[in-house]
Amino acid sequence: MQTTRAPLLPEPARRFAAWCVVLLLGAGVAALGIWICVVFETVVTPVLLAILGTALLGPLYRRLLAMKVRKSFAAALTVVAVLAVVGGATYIVVAALIRTGDQIVTSLRQAATDIAEHLGPAGTSLDDLAANAEGLLKEFGGTAATGVLTGLSVVGGMLATAALSLVLIFFFLRDSDRAAGALRSLAPRATGDLVEAMARRAFEAVEGFMRGTTFVALVDAVLIGLGLVVLDVPGAVGLAALVFVTAYIPYLGAFLSGAVAVLVALADRGFAIALWVLGVVLAVQMIEGYVLQPMVQSRTVQMHPAAVMLAITAGASVAGILGMLLAVPLTAAATGVLSELKARYGAPPPPKPDAGQPPGGLSRA
Repeated sequence: MQTTRAPLLPEPARRFAAWCVVLLLGAGVAALGIWICVVFETVVTPVLLAILGTALLGPLYRRLLAMKVRKSFAAALTVVAVLAVVGGATYIVVAALIRTGDQIVTSLRQAATDIAEHLGPAGTSLDDLAANAEGLLKEFGGTAATGVLTGLSVVGGMLATAALSLVLIFFFLRDSDRAAGALRSLAPRATGDLVEAMARRAFEAVEGFMRGTTFVALVDAVLIGLGLVVLDVPGAVGLAALVFVTAYIPYLGAFLSGAVAVLVALADRGFAIALWVLGVVLAVQMIEGYVLQPMVQSRTVQMHPAAVMLAITAGASVAGILGMLLAVPLTAAATGVLSELKARYGAPPPPKPDAGQPPGGLSRA
């Protein structure tokens, strides 16, 4: 007589162990991918920047194609247009920050000193930080001046990354119609449809994030800049440029740029104007949170603020400022892939009971 042996572990324990194995494998694959990206940073960074640029410039390229422009010429025009726009915007931002940077730094030092006077011993660290800021900047400048070769190497690397990103944007735009076929050729036959669907959903999420964030950043910078000009806050143009740049870091960027604007107003215009600036910043953030963001996120993948903050923190720990900028679009892409997998393999909803049958599955007598 053959007897069946009882399992060593109960069913809940076996399910828990299986999920632990899956999570460990996923964490290992993610860690390996991050390590590879860090090792090959000089290659991965231009590719990621090119993907973001392609997502942002896709509508312009498709519009040129609709106007019967050849693919190569349309991609070249798009790259030239983005070079002109980004170059011009960078020049405006850098010029504004250079022109008003000293004034902003001086105002921040004065604000730190005033806060330290009001807080007493608790504000000593702020006062010391303000007093030592200029010395630290001079020391950093002297170190950079003595290391000319290192500085030239850094600048050369940035220019090479930007040039390679532009070239990749050209090829990504021109050959975008071949992307689906390339993915299918790399994926096994049985998973071709799934890989293409996940890639499309991820790219749509990145495209929506880039276009929406650029629109929100422009609106925030214009509204806050107008408010600062009306309130006669020094360095209004530079502060508006800072708002636009930091808007690509959700939540944290708005907090930092708003805090700088309030501190500058506090130092130069007094407590009342600082409160008005704080009101302007909060009003713009409310418009963004209740009007602009719902409009933007309704067309792309929605992400919980906690997930966004964790992604920004993880990106900063891996790649600094560049990681903070890339963390949210990459998280949006991952969210899009997960939503596609859930739509395909998620548990179907339970069947609704028949209208003529009472609950509990009992038939009527």
